[in-house]
Amino acid sequence: MLITLSAHGVVAGYDRRHPVIHDLTVAVQAGETLALAGPSGSGKSTLARVLSLLHQPFTGTVSLDGSPVSGYRHRAPRELRTRIGVVFQQPRLSVDPRMTLRRAIGEPLAAAHRSDTPARVDQLADLVGLTTDLLGRRAHEVSDGQLQRACLARALALAPGYLICDEMTTMLDASTAAALVEVIRDYQQQTHAGVLAISHDTVLLDRWADRTLHLTNTGRLVPDRHG
Repeated sequence: MLITLSAHGVVAGYDRRHPVIHDLTVAVQAGETLALAGPSGSGKSTLARVLSLLHQPFTGTVSLDGSPVSGYRHRAPRELRTRIGVVFQQPRLSVDPRMTLRRAIGEPLAAAHRSDTPARVDQLADLVGLTTDLLGRRAHEVSDGQLQRACLARALALAPGYLICDEMTTMLDASTAAALVEVIRDYQQQTHAGVLAISHDTVLLDRWADRTLHLTNTGRLVPDRHG
């Protein structure tokens, strides 16, 4: 079986007359970290949403471990959606402000009716460096770094085979960014998960990724010289 998360010939955006990305073919292999770089507006986040099954392309196909995807968002089969974890740039837009961090981390576990949810949340919190006292706080009571740690824990809750990090470190200080990247590296070593890392920080990508691809400002893909 082909172990990849891939897009082939994808054209996508929010207006068919003016696509954001054009005829992109990308594959994230199991166990690798693929970096995606490019200027603002080049379509990095659009491609991330397509690959995470949150946005349906106009044309082209997305395949998960060799199987073409036929539905997006809630129309995608749950067993496919839960194979992909996502961490977005702005954690405060990713977490319901009414939820405590404990509830936010445990949300996918509760949806999966996991009986071990409390213990698993504690395990995930420890994994990302959140102390127990923080789990009872809500988003406005913690820092951006602490909230992004919770978002990463939530993304890893169901042990996804692929992780998409869309500008995950943009709002973080250098030490927190490095700590979260190290958590992801450890997770990859244990699970052989594939990672798509999107960032403007080329220094970070050079240190983090196995290979790098660039999007042009017109939403087209060119190989990076390090690929």
